[in-house]
Amino acid sequence: MNDSVFNRLYDEFHQDVFQFLIYLVKNRQTAEDLMHEVYVRVLKAYSRFEGKSTEKTWLFSIAKNVAIDHFRKTAVRKKHLFDFFDWETQELPSMGPLPEELAVMNDEMKDLLQALDECTGDQKMVVIMRYFQDLSIAETAQILGWSEGKVKTTQHRAIHKLRDKLTGHARGEVVQHESE
Repeated sequence: MNDSVFNRLYDEFHQDVFQFLIYLVKNRQTAEDLMHEVYVRVLKAYSRFEGKSTEKTWLFSIAKNVAIDHFRKTAVRKKHLFDFFDWETQELPSMGPLPEELAVMNDEMKDLLQALDECTGDQKMVVIMRYFQDLSIAETAQILGWSEGKVKTTQHRAIHKLRDKLTGHARGEVVQHESE
């Protein structure tokens, strides 16, 4: 990979990929560290990039895998050595937004981000990709290695869960789901 290709990829996509990571981990330093890992993997893997997807979806796939690796490593450190981190069903705890970010965020966005933390990892990633990063269903499916139907189903469940949490929050209620 030559410098001009790397610089083009970085210039064109680094802000979107960084925002994706920061929404997932909610910690600027961690997102910066993960961003570094994304581009290390890009440098190592670009020669194997076959063009079966766009460069953008390829970069988001790498970022998704880096984030999953981060959460798995974090989960292993926090749990017993032999426990298994189940990405599809476990909620992703976050460190919360930075104080300066909270100061500029409106109340609705704060409520949405808090409710998003109560979604599963899959739901959280789909919502971030679809609504925060404006990726299409097809792009999201390609990044996650899923069918478009699975993306739609996961998105539908996430929106339902978010709606329940946000409408309950607005009424001052604590909403419990059947599975909780």
